[in-house]
Amino acid sequence: MVAQKGKDLLLKIDGDGLGTFVTVAGLRSKRIAFNSETVDITDADSAGRWRELLAGSGVQRAALSGSGIFKDAQSDAAIRTKFFAGEISGWQLVVPSFGTVEGPFQITALEYTGSHDGEVTFEIALESAGAIGFTAAP
Repeated sequence: MVAQKGKDLLLKIDGDGLGTFVTVAGLRSKRIAFNSETVDITDADSAGRWRELLAGSGVQRAALSGSGIFKDAQSDAAIRTKFFAGEISGWQLVVPSFGTVEGPFQITALEYTGSHDGEVTFEIALESAGAIGFTAAP
């Protein structure tokens, strides 16, 4: 992947539950992480006592996080409502020239901060709650 502007990485939410994704916030920093747990099957007969792993097993997950300012009052309200209800919703992370990560996520952290001479900002963290799909950019 070539160098790109961080502002072009977009976080979107399924606004109507029907797959209509809308950008929810002006995120100044964003991050996505993919993780996969391993299943160790090493035993006394393992060659040279080297660890052996079971392919295709373990739990996979994705985590999204970001901070910034809300696009509008409706975006703020939608995210707050989903957080306090503990809802699992469809989300997308669009990475230009790479692709789109899409799937169900739950908001696991929502923090608000502000200083006396600046705007109110927020931080959000999401954890995957099901199968995640990836569509490569054309």
